[in-house]
Amino acid sequence: MNMTTSIFLTYMALLTLPVLSSLNPTNLVNLPLYVNKLIKYVFLLSLMPLAIYLHLGYEETITNWHWITIQPTNILMSFKLDLYSMLFMPVALYVTWSIMEFSTWYMKSDPHLNRFIKYLLMFLITMMILVSANNLMQLFIGWEGVGIMSFLLIGWWFGRSDANTAALQAILYNRIGDIGLILAMAWYMTKMNSWNLDLIMTTPQTTSLIPLLGLLLAAAGKSAQFGLHPWLPSAMEGPTPVSALLHSSTMVVAGVFLLIRFFPILDNPTMKTLMLCLGALTTLFTALCALTQNDIKKIIAFSTSSQLGLMVVTLGVGQPYLAFLHICTHAFFKAMLFLCSGSIIHNLNDEQDIRKMGGLAKAMPFTTTALTIGSLALTGTPFLAGFYSKDLIIEAMNTSYTNAWALTMTLIATSMTAIYSIRIVFFAFMGHPRFLPMTLIHETTPSMINPIKRLMIGSILAGYLITHLMPPIITPPMTMPLPLKTAALMVSLAGLALAMELNKLTLNLTLNTSFSPRKFSMLLGFFPLVMHRLLPLKNLSLSQTMAFKSLDLIWLEYTLPKFLANLNSTASNITTNQKGLMKLYFLSMLLTLPLAFLVLPL
Repeated sequence: MNMTTSIFLTYMALLTLPVLSSLNPTNLVNLPLYVNKLIKYVFLLSLMPLAIYLHLGYEETITNWHWITIQPTNILMSFKLDLYSMLFMPVALYVTWSIMEFSTWYMKSDPHLNRFIKYLLMFLITMMILVSANNLMQLFIGWEGVGIMSFLLIGWWFGRSDANTAALQAILYNRIGDIGLILAMAWYMTKMNSWNLDLIMTTPQTTSLIPLLGLLLAAAGKSAQFGLHPWLPSAMEGPTPVSALLHSSTMVVAGVFLLIRFFPILDNPTMKTLMLCLGALTTLFTALCALTQNDIKKIIAFSTSSQLGLMVVTLGVGQPYLAFLHICTHAFFKAMLFLCSGSIIHNLNDEQDIRKMGGLAKAMPFTTTALTIGSLALTGTPFLAGFYSKDLIIEAMNTSYTNAWALTMTLIATSMTAIYSIRIVFFAFMGHPRFLPMTLIHETTPSMINPIKRLMIGSILAGYLITHLMPPIITPPMTMPLPLKTAALMVSLAGLALAMELNKLTLNLTLNTSFSPRKFSMLLGFFPLVMHRLLPLKNLSLSQTMAFKSLDLIWLEYTLPKFLANLNSTASNITTNQKGLMKLYFLSMLLTLPLAFLVLPL
């Protein structure tokens, strides 16, 4: 066993130690501090395998335990250490380290803080199992692990009905995606007799789209693509550290990571077209929804969904390494945006409406700086983290032979990113204060400032460092017309200019008339109304109609009481002439007399 393998197994074992401490009745009193230090040391340890990989440049597969035999194959505990897993793990650990430290300040009054920290740690462990898995069974364990941990963490404040609803919504939408993954697993076991990823990737593929569509459905559920997206903004009902971890380096990127891992077999025109169209639709629709939201966490949540759509678009263009680069850079500034919003919410006594903030630049200078840098990184400002991935993605789309419809939608969504990002900065930090005058604001706690500071450094430097670490897999075009080269920057600047005009327009004025496009965005494209209200209502009313009106008023009535009544009345009508009419009585007498003469003997 070489050094890389030993280090990887060591830090995976170290991470499980605090979780196992639950078995000890005398629970650790200072668990948050212990876990925080542990993750810091594990992060430093995880840099060693990455350095060895970058120096030597070879991948490793660890197979160290025969797990179970399912005829006709053996399932082994197997880890895959390649560029994806070894680069993603330090990023996830660095972000989680910051979020853990922030949680000790944000959740310090929670009576179950130790359990909360363990849940966050298990969230991280299951994500690391997912990214390093070398067979579908192990990947499925990590996949379901992040799903169940998200359910527990979103519904952390289970006394609130909204939190319970959001947790159930998350788990139900993910179950729809899981159908796709289980379908793909069943297909590969039936056709290939193996769940080993290396074997699946290297075996010549048939033309069957069934497992590929299953993988796309799984990714759409987990990464909140259009149609299965409503759970992601609802997940904001959980505590802010949960939102930060969920949206940056765990859970939501798992779906995109699955597509990146399976890209060698997804690389066919049909699947790339589906990914391109699904991603373009998601990135535009969710960016449109983010424009009119007033909850600061909801705006950042919709921006996550929009960025996930951009990653899927990148896969549709045929650039898995670019999509992975965007996952890594996105983790830093998205976690920082959530921690900054958590700092604002905590200091303003749990106020999340940006219309009730304002003027925080003087009261919270550090948070203002950090959130502004995060917003600029998100919009793709040159030489911040987001620029290195986002600009490359737009360039790759501009120079690829893809359809102009998807490219146009992505460019519009990119400009919208600038609009809703600058809207947060404008309403929260500029202008006059709109919060209660007795609010006590402080920014002196080290456990609040240090995590945001670390993520701010990551948001500035991560793009440059990771771009230079990742090898250029696909040769980029050496020459490009200036309009194509600067397209991403131009639409971002146009979005910033438009955002400032709209902010000034709507700061003191309200529109008297109901504006339809605004209503579409405010009501999230009518998607929750249709899917969560209209369809269940129609289903219930149809069921009631069928059960009550059809069964009680029609079938039961007509089969027994009304049937007997109709039978008797019809029979009496047929067999009697007693209808109260004089002519019938005379006719009966007239008929009776001839019959009597005929029958009686003379």
